[in-house]
Amino acid sequence: MMGGGGILWLLIVGALVVIPFWKLLPRFGIPNWVAIFAIFPVVALILLWVMAFKDDGLRG
Repeated sequence: MMGGGGILWLLIVGALVVIPFWKLLPRFGIPNWVAIFAIFPVVALILLWVMAFKDDGLRG
């Protein structure tokens, strides 16, 4: 079982994953709240691919 320290560790790691996605996703036209799902590694990987290949309109 995880003690209180384990839960705290999970919250810190979760925040370290979610916060950058929370700031970046709106730049790609994706709502902020989707960042919460980035705590799941497969979803984070999908979001990275979407952001990498989404046409942001800045390139000529």
